[in-house]
Amino acid sequence: MPPEMPGQPEVLAARPKPRTTPLWNVVLLDDDEHTYEYVIEMLGKLFGHGREKAYQMACEVDGTGRVIVETTVLERAEFKQLQVHAYGPDPRLPQSRGSMHAVLEPAVG
Repeated sequence: MPPEMPGQPEVLAARPKPRTTPLWNVVLLDDDEHTYEYVIEMLGKLFGHGREKAYQMACEVDGTGRVIVETTVLERAEFKQLQVHAYGPDPRLPQSRGSMHAVLEPAVG
């Protein structure tokens, strides 16, 4: 690059902004057909959450009706949602007829 001439404005090369991949939240929804133990077990197996973190999430989904269990790229979020839907009923409750439900939402921020 040639040296700047006195009195000449500095010319900066335009750099493209780096693109960031949009992130998505996997949101677990509450129901009355699954025990805390089921939720803790599922969150550990599918998302790798430890028992304490999974317990906190189980309390949140029970108290508020929903909890974000992972924020990730869309392809992984869709895969995790499918895993939740395929996890099956809670064997601890006879009235449990199927898996819990999860939805995907764009992450804000």
